Amino acid sequence: MKAFTIKNTKSLLITIAVVLLINIASNYFFRRFDLTKDHRYTLSPTTLSIIKEIKNPLSIKVYLQGNDLPAEFRRLQLESKQLLEEFQAYNSNIIIEYIDPLENKEENMDKIKTLYQKGLTPINITVDDKGKQSQSMVFPWAIAVYNNKEVNIPLLKNIMGTNTTEKVIGSIQHLEYSISDGINKISKGKQKKVAIIKGNGELEERYIAKFLLQVRESYFIGPFTLDSVAKNPTGALKSLQNYDLAVIAKPTEAFTDEEKMVLDQFIIKGGKTLWLIDQVNAEMDSLYNPTGATLAFPKDLNLNDLFFKYGIRINPDLVKDEQGSPIKLASGEQGSATTYQDFNWKFAPQVYPISVHPIVKNLGGIKFDFANAIDTLKNGIKKTVLLQSSPYSKKIGTPVEINLNIVSEQTSPADYQNKGNIPMAVLLEGSFQSMFSNRVLPFDDASFSNTGKPNKMIVISDGDLIKNQMDKTGQPVELGYDQRSGNLYDNKDFMMNCVNYLLDDTGLINIRSKDLDLPLLDREKVYENYTFTQFLTIGVPFLILLVFGIGFTFLRKKIYSR
Repeated sequence: MKAFTIKNTKSLLITIAVVLLINIASNYFFRRFDLTKDHRYTLSPTTLSIIKEIKNPLSIKVYLQGNDLPAEFRRLQLESKQLLEEFQAYNSNIIIEYIDPLENKEENMDKIKTLYQKGLTPINITVDDKGKQSQSMVFPWAIAVYNNKEVNIPLLKNIMGTNTTEKVIGSIQHLEYSISDGINKISKGKQKKVAIIKGNGELEERYIAKFLLQVRESYFIGPFTLDSVAKNPTGALKSLQNYDLAVIAKPTEAFTDEEKMVLDQFIIKGGKTLWLIDQVNAEMDSLYNPTGATLAFPKDLNLNDLFFKYGIRINPDLVKDEQGSPIKLASGEQGSATTYQDFNWKFAPQVYPISVHPIVKNLGGIKFDFANAIDTLKNGIKKTVLLQSSPYSKKIGTPVEINLNIVSEQTSPADYQNKGNIPMAVLLEGSFQSMFSNRVLPFDDASFSNTGKPNKMIVISDGDLIKNQMDKTGQPVELGYDQRSGNLYDNKDFMMNCVNYLLDDTGLINIRSKDLDLPLLDREKVYENYTFTQFLTIGVPFLILLVFGIGFTFLRKKIYSR
């Protein structure tokens, strides 16, 4: 008996020693294991580098809480919680708090009002439980606070044309990006500079206000007017070179050779450019007149030779696509009998990316408006078509009359045979050649270069893609939101991906394009086999425990009865 006691004591001491050694070693060798098939909880290197920069307490308040959340949102809630725990595991400075804004009914309205003022808009969803429908309010948001700076983190991504389940799946795929991007905005100081080119009839600031606000969260931003080129071209070029990216949004006036040389040398010397160019004069507002028609005609911006040298050509054609955007038009007799119907407007292509490039991967529909066709030319520059029209599209030459009556025209697939898939947004990468090589220079520049260092630019053949609409009070609405149809397109995400990629913030884009395998229960099958499903999920585990308990009791009696 004494020997047995000594042996047990030794075993106990050895076990305690091993546990202590494992705990001590774990402090020096930190490792987490992700056993999921798609490694959804394995944080990307970009995310880990962002987390490591957190030196002070960072508070994250999650408002996606409540006992009455629909099943899909409970899944989003669980995935958010598990992912945030991963963030917290790598940095103890991250403090997470879960708040149910609807918990106290007496304080509900005050809380909702406060959150709404911060930009955290709730969503009302219809819950369908075995045929019984009810309304539920959800706050799919989180707020991160760091060093007195605050940022809203959206947990639900609004994907146009999808049901709640599909939105939740898409949102889960974007969770790591949303959280990492939010933390990055408040923890990392601004470094890169973005110039908004002015002086050639570009879009007014109020029409790109939502784009500017989004860019300003991560980068320095400022207007740069090319008017100064006429008086001091070398000084203008030197000033522009202080920026990392130039955005040229829908110019309407022709560029002079001096202005083109400033932009050309900015590119040759490593400056990134984002071009949004219309080669045709055509505006949607001009159609709303008594005739319902307008004339679309070519626009000369004096940029053709510049783009040709870089390897593309924007044609003065309009893209007409059967995969158009909805438009509401009056029908019936005028007066009280007038009704409004949705029609397919084919000159506003609704583009769903097919490219796997990180800029467009996992994006939803992107709305164009009177877009032009882009031709790619062979010149040693790598071209990647980011966005293109559907197979059922074609080019319409200009000048041409555009009439609202075309919504009633009848077409067939034969009308688009071998005409579709027209490029409308192209990424160019490589060492660009100056268009002024072997030419008389518009102005003397001692630092002129013929060949540039490796660079990249994006050319989009529609200036309206960056344009936000204005509401009745003159305030800008969300970029990508179409007031005529009520649809929200992914224009903002696409534009921000373009900016991030051009400024070499490719890590965040790669997080956005992460693929996850998210199997969900088929609700219809569950309803059809509701009783059997309950038995499988509740009854079977209970039976297993019962059998195990009876067997364990029987064996215990049998052993100790001897």
